[in-house]
Amino acid sequence: MSQSHTSQFALLTQRRFAPFFWTQFLGAGNDNLFKFAFTVLVTYQVQVAWLPPAVAGLAIGALFILPFLLFSATSGQLADKYDKARLIRFVKSLEIAIMAVAGIGFVTQQVAVLLLCVFLMGLHSTLFGPVKYAYLPQHLSERELTGGNGMVEMGTFVAILLGNVAGGLLIAMPGVGAQYVAWACFGLAVLGRVTAQRVPVSPATDPALQINWNPLSETLRNLRLARESVAVFRSILGISWMWFFGAVFLSQFPSFAKEVLHGNEQVASLLLVVFSVGIGIGSLLCETLSRRHVEIGLVPVGALGMSVFAIDLYFASRGLPQPAVSYTLGSFVAQPGHVRVLLDLLLLSLSAGLYSVPMYALIQMRAQASHRARIIAANNILNALFMIASAVLAGALLQAGFSVPQVFLVTGLLNALVGFYIFMLVPEYLLRFVALLVSRCIYRFKVHGDEHIPSHGAAVIAANHVSFVDAILLMAASPRPIVFIMDHRIFKIPVLGWLFKLARAIPIAPQKEDPATYERAFQEAQRVLREGDLLGIFPEGAITRDGTLQEFKGGLMKILQAQPAPVVPVALQNLWGSYFSRVEQGTAMVRPFRRGVFSRVGVVAGPAMPAETVSLDGLRERVGRLLAA
Repeated sequence: MSQSHTSQFALLTQRRFAPFFWTQFLGAGNDNLFKFAFTVLVTYQVQVAWLPPAVAGLAIGALFILPFLLFSATSGQLADKYDKARLIRFVKSLEIAIMAVAGIGFVTQQVAVLLLCVFLMGLHSTLFGPVKYAYLPQHLSERELTGGNGMVEMGTFVAILLGNVAGGLLIAMPGVGAQYVAWACFGLAVLGRVTAQRVPVSPATDPALQINWNPLSETLRNLRLARESVAVFRSILGISWMWFFGAVFLSQFPSFAKEVLHGNEQVASLLLVVFSVGIGIGSLLCETLSRRHVEIGLVPVGALGMSVFAIDLYFASRGLPQPAVSYTLGSFVAQPGHVRVLLDLLLLSLSAGLYSVPMYALIQMRAQASHRARIIAANNILNALFMIASAVLAGALLQAGFSVPQVFLVTGLLNALVGFYIFMLVPEYLLRFVALLVSRCIYRFKVHGDEHIPSHGAAVIAANHVSFVDAILLMAASPRPIVFIMDHRIFKIPVLGWLFKLARAIPIAPQKEDPATYERAFQEAQRVLREGDLLGIFPEGAITRDGTLQEFKGGLMKILQAQPAPVVPVALQNLWGSYFSRVEQGTAMVRPFRRGVFSRVGVVAGPAMPAETVSLDGLRERVGRLLAA
């Protein structure tokens, strides 16, 4: 990757991102300030017979989620049909009206009015959701998408945290709490409308769309659209599972703090703070770890961390001392055993950030622009359903006699099973994970010119062939999957052969040896390009035995004659002499530390060559120049 780039935080200085970021930040904060203040109000201050405190939190949460189930399909259509900046301004104007009514409800302590406003704020968030995630790919490049999503996820959880803290502090003020909450909610709504005014024009992606007002049939249609891409649909399921997983922990923090950790309300708040900080850190780390590409290899890392630290949280919670009185915040932190609990919670939520951000970015990048918002709306519906299912499962386990730590243990084990299932269904996640490990844990890996590898459309990636892991390193350098043509014998190598089969690599054999495999390889290569994907080819035909660039074979020209596509010349640098290259008596993988640990290797890509300008000698010359760069 070229190192001449700015940090993801630089987006906060640019109009295409900053007004949108602060608009969504203020909206998320206002949502949670309002909901938490209302929950405290009906739990401690205003008692109504038809809404007992024990169920107030659940009722408010369910009422807020209900619009996601009813109106997400419609909101997705609106976000595809109309300019997103106009929709954002409409939604923020609606928020002002809702908060004006909510202010009256707080001041007069009308619980029914506030419940209506909870539903309306859920509607506000439902309308904003598809716009929020469909807006980013219209204004950010593929190289900025992970960083932008990381900033949004970080901002959302920080806003949730600040909203909850502010709501609790304001409503608790004797005599004036309700009025302060009313003004705070109204003020945040107005401020959000001011920032929304600066959001730049975001043209409709499908202005001719006819709105289907039937939410059930439209939801089913959106799910069918999402299923057109296996990776997109499985990512939607993966994100929905993350919300299932997170909802279990967030919903159990109060009882976990009180019954297991023996802490007061401040300890419950500390758990929320640690969880939110972890999500924020994990979200921000995604850009650094992904080299500014959409790196879904981070998803298995996140999934593994979520399971490991959820399971360890169960063990860390066992045998904790029981004080005579509840721990205050200071006395809780002073206990050595509690440090492990907090660390598990921090790393668990950090892993959830690593898990979710690449999935959101992949959906935005791979979904067709014309119905991207509708696919995101389908994602929101599934998220809501999975959160409801998490409440049902957690409630059933607790009713069956499980303790809160045991519920965490079951959730961690379920996460491991779900992760394994998803990664086997969509091996691209696992392949990118392996590429991430090889490029970061075995070599010091540098990529230059990766902007020449197209993020959309068909192209041929033509590289020199130095080692048995060339394809894996090219995967790590590419923003999307590459289907490689590879010598059929490599598929017989343990582990590597299995990985290349998962990658849908195309085996090829010499025409004289196996004419059927030879012809089938060219037919498959043409199909890959015809479908608009990346085809990887090593024109030398075999791994070099002396480290020099060999003559290029004619197979590439045969492919281009049948299915023309741009050719991107790529050089793999400094791999000769490494463990996976042939050095001693033409063998490889015999001396693991032949060049020490973390030896420097690189991938350099050059500008694409139009198909009609490609010649074997010209391409070989370009790859040679890149090797010497």
